[in-house]
Amino acid sequence: MPELLSPRIDAISFRQLRLFESVGRLCSVRRGSEECNLSQPAVTQSLAKLEQMIGVELFERRPSGSYLTPLGRILYSRVVRMLKQMVTALFELEVPGGQVGAEAIVHRLTRSQVRSLVAIIEHGTFAAAAAALQITEGSLQRAARDLECNLRKNILFRSADGVIVTPAGIACGRRMSLALQEIDWAINEIDVARDIGESRIVIGALPFGGSVLLASMLDEFLATQSKVDVRIATESTSEMMQLLRDGKVDLVIGLTQETVGDDLVSQTLAETPYEVVARRGHPLTGQSHVNHEDLIKYDWVVGMPNSNRRNCFDRLFIDGPKPRTPIATSALLFIRHLLAGSNRLTLMTSYELQHETMLVRVPIDVPLPCPTIGITTRADWLPTALHRDFINLIKSRVNTRSIMGVTRTAA
Repeated sequence: MPELLSPRIDAISFRQLRLFESVGRLCSVRRGSEECNLSQPAVTQSLAKLEQMIGVELFERRPSGSYLTPLGRILYSRVVRMLKQMVTALFELEVPGGQVGAEAIVHRLTRSQVRSLVAIIEHGTFAAAAAALQITEGSLQRAARDLECNLRKNILFRSADGVIVTPAGIACGRRMSLALQEIDWAINEIDVARDIGESRIVIGALPFGGSVLLASMLDEFLATQSKVDVRIATESTSEMMQLLRDGKVDLVIGLTQETVGDDLVSQTLAETPYEVVARRGHPLTGQSHVNHEDLIKYDWVVGMPNSNRRNCFDRLFIDGPKPRTPIATSALLFIRHLLAGSNRLTLMTSYELQHETMLVRVPIDVPLPCPTIGITTRADWLPTALHRDFINLIKSRVNTRSIMGVTRTAA
């Protein structure tokens, strides 16, 4: 999220958000105050301060009750998601009392406590986390101790390298970090709706397929968005999926993975079969039929271990001898130049091959797997209007026939 949002968001307390959720759900300040065990003036004052901090009216006050405004509904949906994710994080941490205990603890948590855990995980040490939060190390330690007391669960332990977070604590902190992002998105969506903010979208482009597809439609997307900050991450598949899980990227474009876990979901855009590829003028491109014996005569450039492309290569030669594979890379630029100046072979999808001028298909007799290109997101992700516009544009621009069909002459 844009850095300028951070001070505003950090100033909003969890207590304010819990009160806002209660009144928004019950459509009544009186009933909300009773549920939260506070006086009506205290609730009214807290909500008025929240509206002042965000800069919009969140409720329409009527004699019959208090009702969410359109902008209030944006915040409400995100606050509900934040609280639900925090409860899930504590339930998975196995705090005392199970689901009921987790819900009770969420009502006691403070922003400083959660922020301290997230910062320690992200920066590795108390000293680095305190510096990042611009507070003293003593203040950070107190917040961490208060959090452990609240949880009634040890999530920190002292090692030779200092105090570190337990694996269970790290998992809890990562989910808490995703929960906090909901408020970031809420404030950003409200500002964009008021035409005073800039939207940010962080896209993960996988090395094969994703980068090509993204580059082919990014200009068109930017032309439709007057205030948008697009950031593109390019990492290996395994690293990218971890960035997605941690909320460092919003969505990932590229070849959909065979196994991504229950926490991620993929939307298939089109099938794009693999092709054996070589430079123009390669000895094999002049043959009408190419078999396994022909393919093992040449060195190959293969994908990284456990990648979709590497698995396809392994299946291609599963029943016989394999060719030499001295180079493994996911960098399309390197692959292009490695093949252009040699007789090496590689695998590319038909969609990628459409965008190549120096490389052509080798006419092999063996059928190859047909992966799909698509969009991968977190299973419980709620996209903003900008995300939805981006995804819809991709879907409208992906032509299944053009991705499937590749006809190239072996010049």
